[in-house]
Amino acid sequence: MARRSDARQRMVEAAKQLIRQRGYEATAFSDVLKLSEAPRGSVYFHFPGGKAQLAMAAAEAHAHDQVVIIDQAAEGAGSAAELIERYVDLGREGMIASEYARGCGIAPLVIDGAAQQSADMAETSRRAFAQMIDRLAFHFIVLGIDQAPARVLADAVVAGVEGALVTARALRSPAPFDAVRAALVSLADGGAPKGSRRGRA
Repeated sequence: MARRSDARQRMVEAAKQLIRQRGYEATAFSDVLKLSEAPRGSVYFHFPGGKAQLAMAAAEAHAHDQVVIIDQAAEGAGSAAELIERYVDLGREGMIASEYARGCGIAPLVIDGAAQQSADMAETSRRAFAQMIDRLAFHFIVLGIDQAPARVLADAVVAGVEGALVTARALRSPAPFDAVRAALVSLADGGAPKGSRRGRA
């Protein structure tokens, strides 16, 4: 039986899953409670700010998950290109496994207009994406790319994967991930400004 003590975490995980599948507007508290098996009375106990507060917690959890995935992809990677290949492939595999039903846990807050209506949600969305970009840039720097181009490459990776999530769902095909992977790897291998990659011939 589900424990009451972990109701908040289960609700956040359920909200993250539902928002990735349905978007922000189409995700209701009743659906979150059903999926999480959390007590009905726990909704406003844990989230007195209502649905917006729950969605922000879900977005933060998604960003944390992505940072963990980025770190895993970077472990043992010999180059920025290899890190990119691993990260994009993980997204590709996840999309196929979900039967093209899974999207981003942050983007719906922006796309559905919630972030435009709430300064807190706008800041949460900005901070969540920034965490992912910063983590990628950190690893690119460790792998020998100078700071400025590392940041540009990290921005491109996040933007590319976000776009692939949308188009792969629409096309029900992994092809967008393949295209993004090829373009980003090419950028990492030869597209950085001359002299920006340290330690490479």
